[in-house]
Amino acid sequence: MSPRKAGLGRGLEALIPTVASGETPEFLQVRVDEIEPNPQQPRSRFDEERLDELSASILEVGVLQPVIVTSGEEGYVLIAGERRWRAAQRAGLETIPAVVRETAADDTLVEALVENVQRQDLTPLEEAHAYRQLLENYGMTQDQVADRVGKSRPAVSNTLRLLQLPGPVQTMVDAGALTAGHARALLGLDDKKYAIHLAEKAASEGWSVRQVEDAVRTRREMEDPADAKPQVRQLRPVELIELEKRLGDHLDANVKISYRNEKGKVEIRFGSIAELERIYRVIS
Repeated sequence: MSPRKAGLGRGLEALIPTVASGETPEFLQVRVDEIEPNPQQPRSRFDEERLDELSASILEVGVLQPVIVTSGEEGYVLIAGERRWRAAQRAGLETIPAVVRETAADDTLVEALVENVQRQDLTPLEEAHAYRQLLENYGMTQDQVADRVGKSRPAVSNTLRLLQLPGPVQTMVDAGALTAGHARALLGLDDKKYAIHLAEKAASEGWSVRQVEDAVRTRREMEDPADAKPQVRQLRPVELIELEKRLGDHLDANVKISYRNEKGKVEIRFGSIAELERIYRVIS
């Protein structure tokens, strides 16, 4: 198993919390066909080869770690352990060890997310979609999401911004052709078609994140020649950079301030109507 990242929650205690005195968690051998996957499972891609390897291991030594389920309308619904459940199906097992927990719908989603993040099973886009579910479906703030999944608010915010990318670029990130770092660099482009072009070039030629950043900077200078100086580039005032950063942190959004000749403009980027409404609520 990959080493657990620091600050990703409390491990198994986050999934199987200590019960009060006199209470005992319910362990069962549950029929595999009585378990349904979590309909809000954050992860959408399962590596077939790794599932085959896990299935072979289960045939050899059994299921060493129980799945976690909650009662459903008919049988049980998975909270954590979908890979183990799928591999057990492939191995032909009739039953699988399970911990039965009663939990609210939002807790089910959060625990599924935490379990997958701890095992590095989510792609950056899957993580971003899960965060957006928590924000839009359960009314959580970014601070609350960060606290529940054990990450910093800026980390959650930066992951959510990946949803502003054009669809083809998101697909490349989801497939592993581009990293989240490459993708965040492309967020600096307003021209979506050119962003897709750069993404395809970076993926095919194996560009580093720095190369993508340089290409984005060059493109922006071509679009706005005033931003490019042939010899000495004019430095932006430190106060302006600091204000831009503070405003961006306050709004949890990508903010750009342009200023010249005592005039300027503030650009606030958003990736959905829901995010625009959230920014409006913060401002108002």
